Parts: sequence; C-alpha cells; structure tokens
Amino acid sequence: MTESRTVRLRPYRIRLVCWPAAILLLVVFSLIATSLHGSTGADGGTFQRGDQLAMIGLGVLGALGALWFTRPRVDADERGIRVRNVVGSYDLPWEVVRAVRFDRGAACASLELHDDDRVPLMALQVADKDRAVAGVRQLRALHAAHQAQPAAG
Repeated sequence: MTESRTVRLRPYRIRLVCWPAAILLLVVFSLIATSLHGSTGADGGTFQRGDQLAMIGLGVLGALGALWFTRPRVDADERGIRVRNVVGSYDLPWEVVRAVRFDRGAACASLELHDDDRVPLMALQVADKDRAVAGVRQLRALHAAHQAQPAAG
C-alpha cells in the first residue's frame, strides 16, 4: 500500500504585507472615528455616533479587502489538484493537466491543461522565490508520479 502524498501551498510574502496592512487600516479608521465628534465648522453640521460607527465599518471592510489577497491556496495529492485563487477556484484531476509551469518573467506559476487553457496558481508567486520554486517542484513530482502510474500498471 502506498502512502498518500499531499501538498498544501500558500503564498508567503503577500501575507507578510496584507496582515499588517489590514491591522493598520483598522487602527487608522478607528482613530479617525474617535476624532469625529462635535461641530464640523461654520455650517453647523455635526458628526453623530453613526458616523463614527460608519468609519469603523469602513476600516473593517478595508481590512477584509486587504486580507482577501491572502486567500490563494493549492492543495494537491495523487488524485488531482485544487486551486483557490483570489477570485475563482478549480478542482482538477491530473488527467487534464499537461504541465506545471513557472515561466521566466511570470508573476505566478500556472497549470497548462490539455485543452490549451492555463490556470494561474496565485499561491506560487515569484515574490516567494525559493518557496515558490520548491512548491512547483513538489507539484511536478506529483504530476509525474500520476503520469507514471498507468505505465507501471
């Protein structure tokens, strides 16, 4: 009985940028909200509690927007590959994958499919350098192992 190999890949550097950015957005908008009180000037308008809550709400939405970029993930095993990008997800068996590519100058790795389509793997970004290269090698090993199975059987 063969042991199951599972590969789980996530971007690294984007998380180092997005988490502090999300926290900063939340803090800045909360500080702005606490500074909103009293009269706004000569026209006599005033900021209400609802305005303060709206500013905090905008901070929460901004933080969630920043964290949305940490969503990409790739899960692969001997049966196939599951790709979750910032927008969109794919669940593909290895049979439809022709190659795992990481072309020079590309921002992220991709899957080349037999129907000449390409699926970006946003979890493997060029900014992650050696981590991304190691991830591509792991996916290529799984893909090669799957291709060798019918020949061996």
